Amino acid sequence: MPADTQAQQEQPRRPARHFLDFEKPIAELEGKIEELRHLSKTGDVSIADEVSKLQAKVERQIRQAYAKLTAWQKVQVARHPERPHGIDYVQGLVEEFTPLAGDRAFGEDAAIVSGIGRFRGRSVMVLANEKGATTEERVKRNFGMARPEGYRKARRLMELAERFKLPIVTLVDTPGAYPGIEAEARGQAEAIARSIETCLDVRVPFVSVVIGEGGSGGAIALAAADRVLMLEHSIYSVISPEGCASILWRSAEKAKEAAEALKMTAQDLLRLGVIDGIVREPLGGAHRDKGAMVAEVGDAIDDALRELVSVEGGTLRQRRRERFLAMGRQGIN
Repeated sequence: MPADTQAQQEQPRRPARHFLDFEKPIAELEGKIEELRHLSKTGDVSIADEVSKLQAKVERQIRQAYAKLTAWQKVQVARHPERPHGIDYVQGLVEEFTPLAGDRAFGEDAAIVSGIGRFRGRSVMVLANEKGATTEERVKRNFGMARPEGYRKARRLMELAERFKLPIVTLVDTPGAYPGIEAEARGQAEAIARSIETCLDVRVPFVSVVIGEGGSGGAIALAAADRVLMLEHSIYSVISPEGCASILWRSAEKAKEAAEALKMTAQDLLRLGVIDGIVREPLGGAHRDKGAMVAEVGDAIDDALRELVSVEGGTLRQRRRERFLAMGRQGIN
């Protein structure tokens, strides 16, 4: 085999990126850029100018596409398989992280990563939904859907955080609590309710960030916090669009209409007063620059904690309870 042909075959190729339906024009342009780069390695062809032009066109396409995302498209972005997961944020933001496992009643739930660590010099308790990156991990972590032992673990660790006066940080990314028979048999609804109760009862600063999907009670069980933030293209709702469509229209094909009606985007929920702020994502979504996204979330959490740490515990608890009890009261006589 000729040396140049062998070298060409040995050239590493960039891993294939997952593109969403509305990103097809972007995918085509990036495919052309990759082809040109590969060709340039096989000869003396200079393609720098052409690549530069195509890259500028890609950026324009991305900017235009992401400036006018529909609710359903935001659902797709929130579920993007390459989006940073809970573990990515824990590894990128928390030093000296010490995992804490188990609910002391049934067992460990890998769908919720939890432990104590140092966040920018401050000791914190961290709870994060984790969906898993590979097929094996997704099965192990049940696709981020916690069982009762997961919520009982969360409750145990939030109470531990209160005992040692540690701020609580939660990173929410779950389609919802696991709806399986065994979970129901072990008291799923009660576990979620108790976790929400504990969220509203602890007397320490509490910050929650919806980093992807915030589905149903499975999300609010970790997100009844002093400050609730959402990533720009994340979603947060009482039910998934598919579930809503199946109930209202008897067809999951109406998921797009359900997504619009549910007002589940960060922008809608900020207007409704359900959340406190939106964390801006890199151009094209969090999956296009994970490092920048992790840093941005770290800054947002840090800003929120700086506001909260000086507030007395009883006041934090009272404000938090009043805030959630007040939701939905406007316009009700």
